[in-house]
Amino acid sequence: MSDRPHSNAPLTPEQLIHKYQHGIWRYLRVLGCEASLAEDITQETFLRVIRKGFEQYNDAATAGYLRKVAYNLFISVQRREGKNVVTDDIERLDASWDKWAGADNGDTLLDMLRECMEGLTERARSALELRFREEHTRSAIADHLQITEHGAKNLMQRAKKQLRDCVENKSQAELN
Repeated sequence: MSDRPHSNAPLTPEQLIHKYQHGIWRYLRVLGCEASLAEDITQETFLRVIRKGFEQYNDAATAGYLRKVAYNLFISVQRREGKNVVTDDIERLDASWDKWAGADNGDTLLDMLRECMEGLTERARSALELRFREEHTRSAIADHLQITEHGAKNLMQRAKKQLRDCVENKSQAELN
């Protein structure tokens, strides 16, 4: 059953948030936004859009509009904090986002990544989880796995390549 009462009816604010919030948060993270700030900007994005109102033409247009609002809010925060803002290739980033995240805000891609993670060795999976989930340094990962720092670096590089190849293969298979 659909979240929408009628296929041509605009989404309610609750439906809009439910459908797009994860994608906006993920997009902000891709831009380099820290997780807690991404949460704040995601909320502010929906507040602004709902207050201002907009015409909902289709899913792609709505997602693109929400990303643009979120992007502008992120840039504003960065500038207020005196940080350099690199905006040269936002069109290319958006095109890549549309290609990889698609209409489901990246949910399918994340499912593929989770499946591919299962294909890694326990040691490789542990190294990546320590690095990206728990934000440990390479030195701490090496200590935890009882290997050299160089060994930890190589292990994570091989694991990331294996994940990248696996996800690309799965996404290609899904297109065919």
